[in-house]
Amino acid sequence: MKRQSTLVLVKPDGLVKSLTGNILTKLSEGKLVIIAAKVVKVSRELAEEHYRHLKDKPFFDGLIRYIQGEPYGEDYKRVLALVYEGEDAINKVRAMAGSTNPEEASPTSIRGAYGRITTKGVFENVIHASANEEDSEREIKLWFKPEELVGDIFPSKVTTHQVEERIWI
Repeated sequence: MKRQSTLVLVKPDGLVKSLTGNILTKLSEGKLVIIAAKVVKVSRELAEEHYRHLKDKPFFDGLIRYIQGEPYGEDYKRVLALVYEGEDAINKVRAMAGSTNPEEASPTSIRGAYGRITTKGVFENVIHASANEEDSEREIKLWFKPEELVGDIFPSKVTTHQVEERIWI
């Protein structure tokens, strides 16, 4: 089997329901290694780029508001972004995540156990998992800078230029 990396997002509804620990525990069953993790306040630009393949769908705008945490208030306008690495990581994580539609997901999967479809038709499926190697690379590069990962999973280069940087005082 091939060593892979995959992006996982614990979505705002997963944070609202305090499911982070449960989700990480379930994902630990895959015997994969976390090589990056951070909390991200999702900009509209980031959300639209992440879901660009769905831009022509009628639910696109609602999906963007959902991943930005808008239905949940200021305290939940964020996601937990992680990169997992290991043998067959993409398939392992997708199997543990379950079907995108929580009603079709196995009850032992993350989405089957914790997801729901709201009365407004929103799929609150608590987690995102990259679909394939191409999506995984695109998504990891979208959500993380090379220096935020432990290890070099994709080619990168170092550039030197003056940048304004916020530092601790």
